[in-house]
Amino acid sequence: MAVEGGLKLVKYLVFFFNFIFWLCGLALIVIGVLVQISLHNTLMIKDASGSGAPILLIALGVIVFLISFFGCCGAWKENFCMITMFALLMSLIIIAEIAVTIVGYIYRGKVTDVVKDSLADMISNYNTSSPEFRDTVDKLQHDLKCCGVNSSADWRGFSPEGNTVPDSCCITVTQGCGEGTMSDASKVYQKGCQEAVEAILQENVKWIIVAALVIAVLQILGVVFACLLMRGIRSGYEVM
Repeated sequence: MAVEGGLKLVKYLVFFFNFIFWLCGLALIVIGVLVQISLHNTLMIKDASGSGAPILLIALGVIVFLISFFGCCGAWKENFCMITMFALLMSLIIIAEIAVTIVGYIYRGKVTDVVKDSLADMISNYNTSSPEFRDTVDKLQHDLKCCGVNSSADWRGFSPEGNTVPDSCCITVTQGCGEGTMSDASKVYQKGCQEAVEAILQENVKWIIVAALVIAVLQILGVVFACLLMRGIRSGYEVM
């Protein structure tokens, strides 16, 4: 009777962990979509490699979402085959997450190149682009309190005299405030946007790492409890 009660608890734990995984999968999908929108609409990153991370998040979220739903059904119905399949697939997901983390660490320098190239494109295309495009660039510089890629000097091709920056570079934005003030630190931000964008990305990466570690621990516990439930079902104990 004690064994039966223990297995009943394991069954509910497996169901609970799968429900958490289901929510995590849904969260990964939403985060992936938001990151994709932010990269291409806010930063206007055109490099295809810039879409790698959000697409990977969305794909991983869909997979975890489906596997977790599968595991929930298996635990609730006490189906040995479904729980075994869940444990196997979740183990593969954990291995894949470890591999992705290693690859991401190896190619972490690529982020700097993508951000730099995208910001350079935004500056070079500023004068010839649509008002919506310019508004996006202006909002980025105004919100991040930055100017150019590495410094305000990156805007030297903005006007014929080479000493004018967009008004969004100004500390206090007024009409025409950027005219002839490129190197005036009292009126124009001198810090480049690359540094500001990378600082935001690094801060977000810290939270992503923390979330990934928490999810990984939960996934491992879920697999362990699933294996315990599999052993109990296979041994012929009835789980109510």
